[in-house]
Amino acid sequence: MPPPNAAAPRNDDALVRRAAELSRFARHLLAADPGLLPAASLRTPFGADEMRADLAAAGAADEAALKRTLRDLRKRVMLRVIARDLGGLATLDEVVATVTALADIALAAAVSHLERWLAVEYGEPIGADSGRAQKLHVVAMGKLGGCELNVSSDIDLVFVYPEEGETRGKRPRSNHEFFIRFARRLIALLNEMTADGHVFRVDVRLRPLGADGPLACSFGMLENYFITQGREWERYAWIKARVVCGDRARELIELVRPFVFRRHLDYSAFESLRDLHREVQREVERRDIYDNIKLGPGGIREIEFMVQLHQLIRGGRDTALRELPTLTVLPLLAARNLLPRDAVQELTAAYVFLRNLEHRLQYLDDKQTQTLPGNADDQALIAAAMGCADYAALRAQLDHHRGNVTRQFESIFTASLEETHPLAGLWHPGDEEQHLDALRKLGYRDPQQALARIAALRDSGRVRQMPESSQARMQQLVPLVIETAARLSNPDATLERMLLLLESISRREAYLALLLQYPQTLERGAQLANASPWAAEHLTRYPILLDELLDTRALYAAPDWTQLKSLLHNQLEEASGDPERQMDVTRHFKHAQTMHLLAQDLAGELPLEKLSDHLSDLADLILSEALRLTWQGLRSRHCDEPRFAIVAYGKLGGKELGYASDLDLIFLYQDAAPEAPENYARLAPRLNNWLASLTAAGLLYETDLRLRPDGAGGLLVSPIEGFAEYQREHAWVWEHQALTRARYVAGAADIGRRFEEIRGTVLRQNRDLAQLRSEVVAMRDKMLAAHPNTSGRFDIKHDRGGLIDVEFIVQYLVLGYSHRHAELTGNIGNLALLKLAAKLGLIAESKASAAHDAYRRLRQLQHSLRLQGEKYARIEPGKLPREIAAVKELWNSVLGESGEIN
Repeated sequence: MPPPNAAAPRNDDALVRRAAELSRFARHLLAADPGLLPAASLRTPFGADEMRADLAAAGAADEAALKRTLRDLRKRVMLRVIARDLGGLATLDEVVATVTALADIALAAAVSHLERWLAVEYGEPIGADSGRAQKLHVVAMGKLGGCELNVSSDIDLVFVYPEEGETRGKRPRSNHEFFIRFARRLIALLNEMTADGHVFRVDVRLRPLGADGPLACSFGMLENYFITQGREWERYAWIKARVVCGDRARELIELVRPFVFRRHLDYSAFESLRDLHREVQREVERRDIYDNIKLGPGGIREIEFMVQLHQLIRGGRDTALRELPTLTVLPLLAARNLLPRDAVQELTAAYVFLRNLEHRLQYLDDKQTQTLPGNADDQALIAAAMGCADYAALRAQLDHHRGNVTRQFESIFTASLEETHPLAGLWHPGDEEQHLDALRKLGYRDPQQALARIAALRDSGRVRQMPESSQARMQQLVPLVIETAARLSNPDATLERMLLLLESISRREAYLALLLQYPQTLERGAQLANASPWAAEHLTRYPILLDELLDTRALYAAPDWTQLKSLLHNQLEEASGDPERQMDVTRHFKHAQTMHLLAQDLAGELPLEKLSDHLSDLADLILSEALRLTWQGLRSRHCDEPRFAIVAYGKLGGKELGYASDLDLIFLYQDAAPEAPENYARLAPRLNNWLASLTAAGLLYETDLRLRPDGAGGLLVSPIEGFAEYQREHAWVWEHQALTRARYVAGAADIGRRFEEIRGTVLRQNRDLAQLRSEVVAMRDKMLAAHPNTSGRFDIKHDRGGLIDVEFIVQYLVLGYSHRHAELTGNIGNLALLKLAAKLGLIAESKASAAHDAYRRLRQLQHSLRLQGEKYARIEPGKLPREIAAVKELWNSVLGESGEIN
């Protein structure tokens, strides 16, 4: 975005004259010393290196000299900033970066000199615990902390030192006293008004306990304050914290981070920031400062509130949102669909306009003001400085931007639930007949049961023990849930499922706040609960997924696995060094993507085959990252990249994965290094544990490793050539059946290619068809015996005429005929293999087509029953006569004779 005076004259002398015309402060400085702003210097910004060089050249023998040097530097920097900005040469980014650099460099110079001078007086401060020298840490807050300091701002500072202790010198002092003296002299160096002016006004009221607290405190005191006394508004203030001076900055920021950013999504930030904004508005009304472009309606502060709201909510999980400058965070909100892109564009334009206007107000007299002038002369100067024809034109632009900010702010922060809901009485004990009548009119089929469930939640120990604020939120939410469930096709079941969700989140105030702040999330959650008890249970088990329901664009978008792989990789890298957090990150990623697919599935937007492909792609992606991380975590690894591969069998191997499917895996390696067998033997159980452990974020996948060579008695990981030998010489027919649905999914690609070669060779062996048929039928009989069904209902998976029969038919055809038709070894899925077998003339096309359609229908029905929470996929036997008959007919045609079924 160009500066507001992009069309201003570019002649150097003209630029100086323009600065003097539009800034009384600049005119005053130039009148006193024209040499402060050489016209030739205007072509380049006043950079940090030039500032440091000027300070070094000037030198400072004592505090008086340092004060003069710093104040002289400020005059020259400010004059060049004013001239470049008003002359259209500087963008807002340049202006705030230059002023921020001036503050940082002035602080660093002052701290460096004072450290030496104070050490001469009192000795060097030493930590009592570590015995190490202690340094003053200067924490910049507010605009300085955010690297967006305005041109006549005060600077908000907090002074901290690592440890208590004592100085070692002729006049020893406690570290506490030493650093308080240090802070006072530092403030005086910058803040004191001398004949040369000041450097920066210093505000230290953001320290612990504010004006009542000590001027400097130890790391330990700061941490204890955050834990025991830190207030919600202070979290907002400390978002912008940046350590400007000090040798243990990382340690200090790590201490601050848990106070500011919660590990969970913190939607309670809405209420605390809303309260803070109300206080600001009351102050605006009390002081009648509606023309204040920072604090007034549609002002700078409202934009900052919107940005910092999302930082507080999500910064604990999304570290990118911890960025400091407002203009850096705004596009991140659009990229994450947290704010609409057009809203972000409006807010960005408004922020730039308001900050530029703020600077021009301050250029007038070097005063920290954000209030529009009341006299016509100053109004004309400000309008000209903003490149407007007159003040009326400026006000029109200002009103436009402030209107946009107000509209966006109110869409986020305006509380819409303060009025009593018409159904609020149902939460409270009262006239039972009246309550039942209300529920009956809403469409509840069993109002007595619905009312009993509401009362059970209200009277539960969990709800009674909730804080008062949470109880108030629950009281608002339950009527909304009753109303929302009543609009759906199955209100009674939906209400029960949603009340279970509310009970599960009753101690997580942030989730209650989320549902109140975003009613559309409650609506979408109820729709999922109405459609599927399994979906409701999934949401109840992982309520963090409520956040995924906020944005329908993201929820129903087709997955981009390349982009998602990069997203997961970056999130895991941000958690580097913390394996437990990495495990939780991966689990949440898996649950979130599953929720997206589930929503699309229940909306009828995903065919079952496509859903299985996506779930399989998700598992492949996670396995790849899990392998990378577990190898990195192995202390004795002998190479950077493991010569190790993961092979999937079963549902994942055949890309027929369901929501709750376990993973059938084997691990292979090909590595001549002498340490390889031992290292990979350690890697395999670590990897399995990484996948199958239950953490605070839930379960990733259940795994089954029994399909490895020699089954449960074999080694967890096999050398690739040992696997090849086992498959050629020792494997049972059922193991070759399993191999038909196996594929490489993660790890070393060349080992994956070698596995595919071995698989193809094994599957293409020339087998005796009669013997193969006998063994396949015998294995099918064993499986049937292992899954007895006495329910009187048809088991879609295990009973004769079900899914397993089709799978065994396909496996027989692959093993029996691949030596003649190599294309049968392609891992293309059972449906495609049935069509291929018919095309090759191995089975009648009519029978293949009927079995193909039956298999698809059986899978769809199995999937539907699972979503309805059924433990077994069983139906009344008369419901699928045609499909069962088609499967049995193909079985008898292919595997008949001794294996014929009726």
